Amino acid sequence: MQVYEATSTQRSRGIRVSAWIALAAVLQATACASIEPQPEPQPDKNFGTYRAGPPDQLLVSVLPEPLLERNVTVRPDGMISFDLVGDVPATGRTLDEIAQDIQTKIEQYKRGARVTVALAGSLSSSITILGEVKQPSNFPLDRDMRVIEAIGRVAGTTIFAERADARVIRVRDGQTSVLPVNLDAIERGDLRTNLWLMRGDVVYVPPTMLARIGYAIAGLTFPFQAIVGSGLAGIATTVMQ
Repeated sequence: MQVYEATSTQRSRGIRVSAWIALAAVLQATACASIEPQPEPQPDKNFGTYRAGPPDQLLVSVLPEPLLERNVTVRPDGMISFDLVGDVPATGRTLDEIAQDIQTKIEQYKRGARVTVALAGSLSSSITILGEVKQPSNFPLDRDMRVIEAIGRVAGTTIFAERADARVIRVRDGQTSVLPVNLDAIERGDLRTNLWLMRGDVVYVPPTMLARIGYAIAGLTFPFQAIVGSGLAGIATTVMQ
Protein backbone atom coordinates (compact mmCIF):
# COMPACT_ATOMS: atom_id res chain seq x y z
CA MET A 1 0.00 0.00 0.00
CA GLN A 2 2.79 2.37 0.82
CA VAL A 3 4.55 1.53 -2.44
CA TYR A 4 1.37 2.37 -4.39
CA GLU A 5 1.03 5.77 -2.65
CA ALA A 6 4.65 6.70 -3.39
CA THR A 7 4.24 5.76 -7.04
CA SER A 8 1.03 7.78 -7.29
CA THR A 9 2.76 10.83 -5.81
CA GLN A 10 5.63 10.52 -8.22
CA ARG A 11 3.21 10.25 -11.13
CA SER A 12 1.38 13.35 -9.93
CA ARG A 13 4.64 15.28 -9.70
CA GLY A 14 5.66 14.05 -13.12
CA ILE A 15 2.37 15.26 -14.62
CA ARG A 16 2.84 18.70 -13.04
CA VAL A 17 6.41 18.95 -14.32
CA SER A 18 5.31 17.93 -17.80
CA ALA A 19 2.54 20.51 -17.71
CA TRP A 20 5.00 23.27 -16.73
CA ILE A 21 7.40 22.24 -19.49
CA ALA A 22 4.59 22.26 -22.03
CA LEU A 23 3.42 25.68 -20.84
CA ALA A 24 6.95 27.08 -21.07
CA ALA A 25 7.28 25.72 -24.60
CA VAL A 26 3.99 27.34 -25.62
CA LEU A 27 5.00 30.69 -24.12
CA GLN A 28 8.39 30.57 -25.84
CA ALA A 29 6.78 29.70 -29.17
CA THR A 30 4.30 32.53 -28.74
CA ALA A 31 7.06 35.01 -27.93
CA CYS A 32 9.07 33.95 -30.96
CA ALA A 33 6.00 34.08 -33.20
CA SER A 34 5.28 37.64 -32.07
CA ILE A 35 8.62 38.85 -33.46
CA GLU A 36 8.53 39.12 -37.23
CA PRO A 37 11.74 39.71 -39.17
CA GLN A 38 12.21 43.43 -39.67
CA PRO A 39 14.79 45.22 -41.81
CA GLU A 40 17.76 47.04 -40.32
CA PRO A 41 17.55 50.83 -40.00
CA GLN A 42 19.12 52.86 -42.77
CA PRO A 43 22.34 54.68 -41.94
CA ASP A 44 22.26 58.39 -41.18
CA LYS A 45 22.67 60.41 -44.38
CA ASN A 46 25.91 61.85 -42.99
CA PHE A 47 27.16 58.58 -41.51
CA GLY A 48 29.61 57.75 -44.28
CA THR A 49 31.22 61.19 -44.21
CA TYR A 50 34.29 60.78 -42.05
CA ARG A 51 35.54 63.97 -40.42
CA ALA A 52 39.01 64.15 -38.98
CA GLY A 53 39.89 65.00 -35.41
CA PRO A 54 42.79 64.75 -32.95
CA PRO A 55 44.80 62.51 -32.87
CA ASP A 56 43.91 60.97 -36.25
CA GLN A 57 46.81 60.02 -38.49
CA LEU A 58 46.54 61.04 -42.15
CA LEU A 59 48.56 60.03 -45.19
CA VAL A 60 48.98 62.99 -47.56
CA SER A 61 50.22 62.25 -51.11
CA VAL A 62 51.03 64.80 -53.82
CA LEU A 63 51.51 63.91 -57.50
CA PRO A 64 52.86 64.20 -60.20
CA GLU A 65 56.34 62.81 -59.77
CA PRO A 66 58.42 63.24 -57.80
CA LEU A 67 55.91 61.90 -55.28
CA LEU A 68 55.63 63.91 -52.08
CA GLU A 69 54.16 61.79 -49.28
CA ARG A 70 53.93 62.38 -45.57
CA ASN A 71 52.24 60.84 -42.52
CA VAL A 72 50.80 63.65 -40.42
CA THR A 73 48.91 63.74 -37.13
CA VAL A 74 45.99 66.00 -36.34
CA ARG A 75 47.21 68.12 -33.45
CA PRO A 76 45.11 69.12 -30.40
CA ASP A 77 44.65 72.56 -32.00
CA GLY A 78 42.96 70.88 -34.98
CA MET A 79 45.77 71.56 -37.45
CA ILE A 80 48.17 69.46 -39.51
CA SER A 81 51.49 70.56 -40.95
CA PHE A 82 52.65 69.79 -44.49
CA ASP A 83 55.66 70.66 -46.60
CA LEU A 84 55.55 74.00 -48.44
CA VAL A 85 52.10 74.98 -47.18
CA GLY A 86 52.58 74.95 -43.39
CA ASP A 87 49.54 74.52 -41.15
CA VAL A 88 46.21 73.33 -42.60
CA PRO A 89 42.92 73.06 -40.62
CA ALA A 90 41.80 69.42 -40.27
CA THR A 91 39.41 68.95 -37.35
CA GLY A 92 35.78 68.65 -38.43
CA ARG A 93 36.68 68.47 -42.14
CA THR A 94 36.34 65.57 -44.55
CA LEU A 95 39.45 64.05 -46.12
CA ASP A 96 38.46 65.50 -49.50
CA GLU A 97 38.13 68.98 -48.00
CA ILE A 98 41.60 68.71 -46.44
CA ALA A 99 43.05 67.47 -49.74
CA GLN A 100 41.47 70.32 -51.70
CA ASP A 101 42.82 72.89 -49.24
CA ILE A 102 46.36 71.50 -49.51
CA GLN A 103 46.09 71.30 -53.28
CA THR A 104 45.01 74.92 -53.58
CA LYS A 105 47.91 76.09 -51.42
CA ILE A 106 50.60 73.91 -52.99
CA GLU A 107 49.80 74.67 -56.64
CA GLN A 108 51.99 77.76 -56.53
CA TYR A 109 54.97 75.50 -55.81
CA LYS A 110 54.03 72.36 -57.78
CA ARG A 111 52.20 72.92 -61.06
CA GLY A 112 49.33 70.51 -61.79
CA ALA A 113 49.47 69.10 -58.29
CA ARG A 114 46.99 66.36 -57.38
CA VAL A 115 46.56 65.80 -53.66
CA THR A 116 44.95 62.83 -51.93
CA VAL A 117 44.45 62.38 -48.19
CA ALA A 118 43.88 58.91 -46.74
CA LEU A 119 43.06 57.85 -43.20
CA ALA A 120 46.10 56.04 -41.79
CA GLY A 121 44.87 55.80 -38.21
CA SER A 122 41.33 56.45 -36.98
CA LEU A 123 42.15 57.37 -33.39
CA SER A 124 39.49 60.02 -32.78
CA SER A 125 36.46 57.88 -33.59
CA SER A 126 36.40 55.42 -30.71
CA ILE A 127 33.22 53.89 -29.30
CA THR A 128 32.77 52.51 -25.78
CA ILE A 129 31.01 49.30 -24.72
CA LEU A 130 30.02 49.17 -21.03
CA GLY A 131 27.85 47.21 -18.63
CA GLU A 132 27.11 43.50 -18.63
CA VAL A 133 29.47 42.49 -21.42
CA LYS A 134 32.34 40.06 -21.06
CA GLN A 135 35.12 42.44 -22.09
CA PRO A 136 34.10 46.09 -21.53
CA SER A 137 36.36 48.28 -23.64
CA ASN A 138 36.61 51.01 -26.23
CA PHE A 139 38.04 50.73 -29.72
CA PRO A 140 38.28 52.84 -32.87
CA LEU A 141 35.26 52.89 -35.18
CA ASP A 142 37.40 52.48 -38.27
CA ARG A 143 34.61 51.15 -40.51
CA ASP A 144 30.83 50.89 -40.70
CA MET A 145 29.56 48.88 -37.72
CA ARG A 146 26.22 48.02 -36.16
CA VAL A 147 25.39 47.39 -32.50
CA ILE A 148 25.30 43.59 -32.65
CA GLU A 149 28.75 43.49 -34.26
CA ALA A 150 30.16 45.77 -31.56
CA ILE A 151 28.74 43.47 -28.89
CA GLY A 152 30.49 40.59 -30.63
CA ARG A 153 33.78 42.51 -30.51
CA VAL A 154 33.62 42.43 -26.68
CA ALA A 155 32.83 38.67 -26.55
CA GLY A 156 29.08 39.11 -26.05
CA THR A 157 26.96 39.74 -22.96
CA THR A 158 27.14 38.12 -19.53
CA ILE A 159 24.41 35.93 -18.02
CA PHE A 160 23.36 38.93 -15.90
CA ALA A 161 22.57 41.19 -18.88
CA GLU A 162 19.17 42.78 -19.42
CA ARG A 163 19.50 42.18 -23.15
CA ALA A 164 16.13 43.61 -24.09
CA ASP A 165 16.96 46.95 -22.46
CA ALA A 166 20.35 47.82 -23.95
CA ARG A 167 20.90 51.35 -25.25
CA VAL A 168 23.15 53.57 -27.32
CA ILE A 169 24.03 56.94 -25.77
CA ARG A 170 24.91 59.47 -28.45
CA VAL A 171 25.95 63.12 -28.36
CA ARG A 172 25.47 65.15 -31.53
CA ASP A 173 25.57 68.90 -31.88
CA GLY A 174 25.63 69.24 -28.10
CA GLN A 175 22.45 67.18 -27.64
CA THR A 176 22.43 63.82 -25.85
CA SER A 177 20.03 61.12 -26.99
CA VAL A 178 19.39 57.61 -25.66
CA LEU A 179 18.47 55.07 -28.35
CA PRO A 180 16.88 51.76 -27.21
CA VAL A 181 18.38 48.47 -28.40
CA ASN A 182 16.79 45.04 -27.98
CA LEU A 183 19.54 42.45 -28.41
CA ASP A 184 17.13 39.54 -27.99
CA ALA A 185 14.87 40.86 -30.74
CA ILE A 186 17.84 41.39 -33.05
CA GLU A 187 18.89 37.77 -32.63
CA ARG A 188 15.32 36.69 -33.44
CA GLY A 189 15.35 38.63 -36.69
CA ASP A 190 13.84 41.98 -35.68
CA LEU A 191 16.67 44.27 -36.80
CA ARG A 192 14.96 47.61 -36.23
CA THR A 193 17.20 48.43 -33.26
CA ASN A 194 20.41 47.10 -34.82
CA LEU A 195 21.64 50.67 -35.13
CA TRP A 196 24.58 52.01 -37.06
CA LEU A 197 27.16 53.23 -34.57
CA MET A 198 28.77 56.63 -34.81
CA ARG A 199 32.00 58.03 -33.40
CA GLY A 200 31.76 58.77 -29.70
CA ASP A 201 28.80 56.42 -29.11
CA VAL A 202 28.50 54.59 -25.79
CA VAL A 203 26.78 51.19 -25.89
CA TYR A 204 25.46 50.21 -22.45
CA VAL A 205 24.00 46.83 -21.48
CA PRO A 206 22.38 47.09 -18.02
CA PRO A 207 22.15 44.26 -15.46
CA THR A 208 18.90 42.46 -14.73
CA MET A 209 16.88 43.47 -11.68
CA LEU A 210 18.03 40.35 -9.85
CA ALA A 211 21.67 41.19 -10.64
CA ARG A 212 21.16 44.76 -9.40
CA ILE A 213 19.83 43.45 -6.09
CA GLY A 214 22.80 41.09 -5.84
CA TYR A 215 25.26 43.90 -6.53
CA ALA A 216 23.56 46.10 -3.92
CA ILE A 217 23.74 43.38 -1.27
CA ALA A 218 27.38 42.70 -2.13
CA GLY A 219 28.14 46.41 -1.77
CA LEU A 220 26.48 46.56 1.66
CA THR A 221 28.20 43.45 2.99
CA PHE A 222 31.63 44.19 1.55
CA PRO A 223 33.00 46.01 4.68
CA PHE A 224 31.88 43.12 6.89
CA GLN A 225 33.41 40.59 4.51
CA ALA A 226 36.70 42.47 4.69
CA ILE A 227 36.61 42.54 8.52
CA VAL A 228 35.71 38.85 8.77
CA GLY A 229 38.34 37.95 6.21
CA SER A 230 41.02 39.88 8.12
CA GLY A 231 39.97 38.24 11.38
CA LEU A 232 40.12 34.74 9.91
CA ALA A 233 43.51 35.49 8.39
CA GLY A 234 44.80 36.64 11.79
CA ILE A 235 43.49 33.51 13.51
CA ALA A 236 45.09 31.31 10.87
CA THR A 237 48.41 33.09 11.30
CA THR A 238 48.28 32.65 15.09
CA VAL A 239 47.47 28.95 14.81
CA MET A 240 50.33 28.38 12.37
CA GLN A 241 52.74 30.09 14.76
